[in-house]
Amino acid sequence: MLEWNIQSRAHVCQVSGRSFAAGETYHTVLLSAKEGFERLDLCSAAWAEHGPEITTRPHFISHWMGTYEPPPAVPPEAIRKDDAESLLRALLERQDERHAPAAFILAVMLERKRLLKVKSQVRENGRRVIVYEQPRTGDVFAIADPDLQLAQLEEVQRDVGHLLAHGLPPDNVETPRAPETMDAGPQEEPFNSPSELTTLAPA
Repeated sequence: MLEWNIQSRAHVCQVSGRSFAAGETYHTVLLSAKEGFERLDLCSAAWAEHGPEITTRPHFISHWMGTYEPPPAVPPEAIRKDDAESLLRALLERQDERHAPAAFILAVMLERKRLLKVKSQVRENGRRVIVYEQPRTGDVFAIADPDLQLAQLEEVQRDVGHLLAHGLPPDNVETPRAPETMDAGPQEEPFNSPSELTTLAPA
């Protein structure tokens, strides 16, 4: 079972069934489940009534508040080669453990650009899992820390640069590794050196 996935924000309170209004404050609860994580989005009234009980559940992980924004009228664009968030979503949707290091690096890039915010950190099956939220859409990303060693970071960053420059290959084609001398093309504020990630290693 993979420990990272995407969970979208609900458009209705999952207790009362009432639709959220634009600009309304909502409450998000993250619970551990048999298949990863369970997300609940509640209106303020439902949280006031049920929040104390929910936070005492044995599988409770985290709680935070957000402001509801209706989904855009126009469907989002297809994945763009230079779009780190689109690439991260595509990698997570593949549910392929081989992509875990690239997904982790992309999430860190997006966090440092303040496009993702850390909401919680938990340990699942002996691994650290970082829960991010995309503030604009409310989507939650659960990213497993692959516990990369310093010697591995440069290679993974090259692979990410290659994916950003050339896009993700079809699902049945193995992602090629970027050659040592390949120009990976423009990236979104890439890391200056692998040492920039050393502070993210578990203690």
